[in-house]
Amino acid sequence: MQSLIEDYKAFLDGGKTERRCVMEVLEAAEKAGYKDISKTKTLKAGSKVYYQKMGKSVILFNIGKDRFDDGMNILGAHIDSPRLDAKQNPVYEKDGLVYLNTHYYGGIKKYQWVTIPLSLCGVVVKRDGTVVEVCVGDEPDDPVFCISDILIHCAGEQMKKIASEFIEGEKLDVIIGSGEHENEFRRESKKSKARKDALKDGGEDCEDSKEARNQVKKNVLSILSEKYGFSEADLQSAEIEVVPAGRARYMGFDKSLILAYGQDDRSCAFASLRAMLDSKASGRTLCCILTDKEEIGSYGATGMDSHLLDNAVAEVVARLPESLAGNGELSVRRALANSFMLSSDVNAAFDPLNDNLYDRQNSSFLGGGLVFNKYTGSRGKSGASDANPEYIAQIRSVLDKADVRYQFAELAKVDVGGGGTIAHYAAAFGMQVIDAGVAVLSMHAPWEITSAFDIAEAYKGYKAFLTLR
Repeated sequence: MQSLIEDYKAFLDGGKTERRCVMEVLEAAEKAGYKDISKTKTLKAGSKVYYQKMGKSVILFNIGKDRFDDGMNILGAHIDSPRLDAKQNPVYEKDGLVYLNTHYYGGIKKYQWVTIPLSLCGVVVKRDGTVVEVCVGDEPDDPVFCISDILIHCAGEQMKKIASEFIEGEKLDVIIGSGEHENEFRRESKKSKARKDALKDGGEDCEDSKEARNQVKKNVLSILSEKYGFSEADLQSAEIEVVPAGRARYMGFDKSLILAYGQDDRSCAFASLRAMLDSKASGRTLCCILTDKEEIGSYGATGMDSHLLDNAVAEVVARLPESLAGNGELSVRRALANSFMLSSDVNAAFDPLNDNLYDRQNSSFLGGGLVFNKYTGSRGKSGASDANPEYIAQIRSVLDKADVRYQFAELAKVDVGGGGTIAHYAAAFGMQVIDAGVAVLSMHAPWEITSAFDIAEAYKGYKAFLTLR
C-alpha cells in the first residue's frame, strides 16, 4: 500500500490543475501502451486508446472481446477542484502593491483562502499561438503568493458579518509584488515642485503620470516578460489558476491520513486511473473517464454535460470491425445504454466535532473503505441519480469476492447536506450508475483530509468492478 500512496501523493503534486493532471494521465497511459485514437485507424480486441479534449479531459478505452455495443465497464471521475482563477485583465497596482485580480471557481469558503501560501499554475497563449506554461510556488526556491486580511485590531466591523460575507469575492486578489511606496503628502509635494519647475522653464504643467504610479506593476511584468516571454496583453488569452502552495503530506503520528489540495476529486481519479491501467479487458470493454468542470455543473466542451463521452464512443465504433460492433449511431447508443458505471466521486467524511450535521448510521467514515452513495442531489433527492438495487447487488457480489472494504452513506442529514456528481449525466444515456468514492474530511477546503487505507480500498474496489459481467 505504501508504494501506491507515494504514487498518489506524487500524482496530486504534479496535477494541481486539470491541464497538468491530463499531462500526468497521458504520460502514464502511454507507458502502459495506450495510443492517441486520432492517430489510430482501426481497433480490435486488446487495443488501448485514449481520447482527449482540449488538454483538460481524457477518456481511456481498453477494447474487450465481447461486442462493444453490449456495453462497457466505466470508471468516471472529475479532475477539476475548487480554486481561484485569474481574470482576463488581472494585473493591477494599488499604493505600492501589485495584485492578481481573481474570480473564485466552484464552491469555496472564501475566508479559508486568505493568509495562506498560494501558487500560480496555468498557461498563457501568445498571439502567435505559442503556449507558455507557468507554474510558480511549489518548488523550494520558488516565491509564493498570498491574499492579505484585516488585522484583528481593526476587524471589529468585519467580525460582525456572517462567514459568507466577511471576505468578499472581489477582495480575493492575490499579492504578486511590491515596491517603494510614496505617501500622498510626498507625492503632492513632488507634483508641486515639478509644476513650478516646468512653468519656470516655460514648459507645460506637469502631473504625476499614470506610468509613474505603476512602476511596481511594470517591474513585475518585466520579470514575467524576461522569464516567460509574454506581455501583459497576452494575459487576455491565459488560463492561470491560483491553488494552495505546498505538497501532499502524511498526516498524524501514525501517518494514516493524507493532507493535500484537490483530493476532491483527484483521489478517485488516481484510483480509477491506476485500476484501469492495471486491468486487462478479457470480456467487456473497459473505460476510464477523467473529466473537467464538475465543480461548476459540468458545463462546457470538457464537462460531462456535453457530447464528450458519446463523441468518444462514436470514434471507437467507427474504428471497430463489424464483428465487435455495428456501424453508426445505434451502436453508440447501445454501447452507452448497456454500460455499467461507477461515478467515482468523493463523499463527506463523518466529522466527530460536528456530529449534529450527520446521520451517523448513514455516514461515511475515514478508514471505512470505499463509499457508495445510492443517490446524491439535495433535499427530496432533487437532481439525484438513484441507483437500482439489482445493480447494487451485482457490485456488492464482485467486491465481496475481492475482499474489498466498503460502506454505504449519504452526504449529511436530509435537510442539511446535498450535492451533485457526474452520475446523472451518465444515467441520461440509460446506463446503470452509482456514486462510489473516497470519504473526505474538510471537503472543498484548500487542504483536504483522506485516509490512506481508503485510497487503497478504492483502487481495489475499482479494479474489482472492472471485472463485472
